[in-house]
Amino acid sequence: MSTYLLFDVGNTRLKWAAVESTQNPSDQQKKLWAYSGSISTKSLQSPEHRAELANYIAQTLPKPDAIAFSCVAGIEAASNLKSLFPQWADIEWRQLHGSSPYDGVRTLYQEPDKLGADRWSAVIAARALSKSSALVVNAGTATTIDLLGSNGVHYGGWILPGLELMQKSLESSTAQLPLATRDESKLSFGTSTNQAIISGCDAAQIGAIGHAIAVAKEMNQNVERIWLDGGNAKILANEIEQLSRTNSIRTEVSEGLVLRGLWAWLVEKL
Repeated sequence: MSTYLLFDVGNTRLKWAAVESTQNPSDQQKKLWAYSGSISTKSLQSPEHRAELANYIAQTLPKPDAIAFSCVAGIEAASNLKSLFPQWADIEWRQLHGSSPYDGVRTLYQEPDKLGADRWSAVIAARALSKSSALVVNAGTATTIDLLGSNGVHYGGWILPGLELMQKSLESSTAQLPLATRDESKLSFGTSTNQAIISGCDAAQIGAIGHAIAVAKEMNQNVERIWLDGGNAKILANEIEQLSRTNSIRTEVSEGLVLRGLWAWLVEKL
């Protein structure tokens, strides 16, 4: 049985997973990954942490038949990642770029090589999961919102600060606003400064998604699904469910969307 090893190197977190060749990227069962893990991307800068990660993976899973990765953390991070397994020197590391072709999906991005590999991988994953028109939302350090038509066309997207970046910018750029901490209150008008910041940042994110749905409709692309991934995906999913304009749109949190896209792309290349 073949095994594929996948790495998603983000600005904040490095996520990895291994899948067996008997599985399919369109599978939606909860137990998708044979093995998986996550560490801080900064750990790649440390030889000790790299050795620890490499030893753990090498001892946990059988030698993979192929390795695929995407990286938005810079050339040095990609180079450090590729140095992890000198004992597997015969395995080619396949890197997904924003310009990497994938059957059934094409982008209208003016310069595809400048399209974030994580965004492109998530779009590929959305296409592998469904042929419906969709918004693909990655809610991490930055929040990205991409429109994928049912025709397989990626119409582009938006990039905005993530929830934590929004909150930190208010704290660092103003004299009297603190760094807000999230509580259990729902999106509403805040009756304290902390609630006002949290709800305001949430509203900005949800408002962007709602506006994206409206803009897509003007383009004759009625959004049928919203795919969410990233550290803040569940927060946004809970807020989206309260919006009347999204009641007819299926919203799903799909953890590891970038990894799934890498998997689909890799399988097509093998």
